[in-house]
Amino acid sequence: MSDSFVGDHATRAVSTDAPLPLTGERTVPGIPEENYWFRRHEVVYRDLRERCTGRRVLEAGSGEGYGADMIADVAAHVTCVDYDTSAVEHVRARYPRVEMIHGNLAELPLPDASVDTVVNFQVIEHLWDQAQFLRECFRVLRPGGELLVSTPNRITFSPGRDTPLNPFHTRELNADELTELLVDAGFDVAVMTGVHHGERLRALDAKHGGSFIDAQIERALAGQPWPADLSRDVEGITADDFTLREQDIDASLDLVAVAVRAHRFETGEFGAQAP
Repeated sequence: MSDSFVGDHATRAVSTDAPLPLTGERTVPGIPEENYWFRRHEVVYRDLRERCTGRRVLEAGSGEGYGADMIADVAAHVTCVDYDTSAVEHVRARYPRVEMIHGNLAELPLPDASVDTVVNFQVIEHLWDQAQFLRECFRVLRPGGELLVSTPNRITFSPGRDTPLNPFHTRELNADELTELLVDAGFDVAVMTGVHHGERLRALDAKHGGSFIDAQIERALAGQPWPADLSRDVEGITADDFTLREQDIDASLDLVAVAVRAHRFETGEFGAQAP
């Protein structure tokens, strides 16, 4: 699952082997006007999927399923859980390498300590009980397992707003807030990095009035045909036009964290403690 500002927010019936419709709640591949958002999410899958090599992976909130299919290139097994029945049917039809389960992320339908890695990209900002979800991730991970998380950076995604700009978001986070949530759930945060525009996208920011993102949002909300030059620029974006780096985390577009379930038994709600 991931976010988009392109789409009519309508629900339409589609064939399960065709692209899912844009709703504003997720991004999907193969739609020219959506290409910026798709590539912005694709780069995180591309750069982090090696951490899934040879592992049993759960993607919690898989949306269209393209990311789970990328992970299946390297993982021993990929299981996905999503609450949206149309997405579940779509993934089952389009990505046969992926085991797809319909379920609630607040009560993951997996046994304790059953996976090596949980992937959760562009999902946590949609959840009402983020702390409960992270406790469930902790529960299903084996000791030493990793939780890979990405989410829009509140500081840059909804600047100066008390409520998220995207109506599908319940709570957006900055780096400190995401770290606090992960630590409170029992994780050690090994990496906190962010997605930034690379050189080409910085040039497109300048070309389109200071913000390439705002130029796209303006046209999408206007409901009018896109200018030819903007369409060409959007369609030409690749994952290589983004970069992940730990510096300037508060200026990042999206936060990307790697959190580790430590090699220990936990006390309290996580079970009895043992050496």
